[in-house]
Amino acid sequence: MSNSEKLLKTLSSLIENGILTSKDIRKEISTDLKFTREKLINKFQLVSREEFEILKKLVHKQELTLKKLSNKKKFKKVKKS
Repeated sequence: MSNSEKLLKTLSSLIENGILTSKDIRKEISTDLKFTREKLINKFQLVSREEFEILKKLVHKQELTLKKLSNKKKFKKVKKS
């Protein structure tokens, strides 16, 4: 179902139930959009900025460690020759 169909379905159900004030309609649409946003966040498995920055630091630290190990290995090979 497309977003426009969902919106129309929500509006028609509100009108059928007798909720006619603009504040109530706005509140219902806002609630519906919040649930949709939460579903998308869960679907795409989004993380907070803080979690992203921590992971970024860990990856950077691992890259440095790998470079150091790689350099040591190259140095040992050169030394043996």
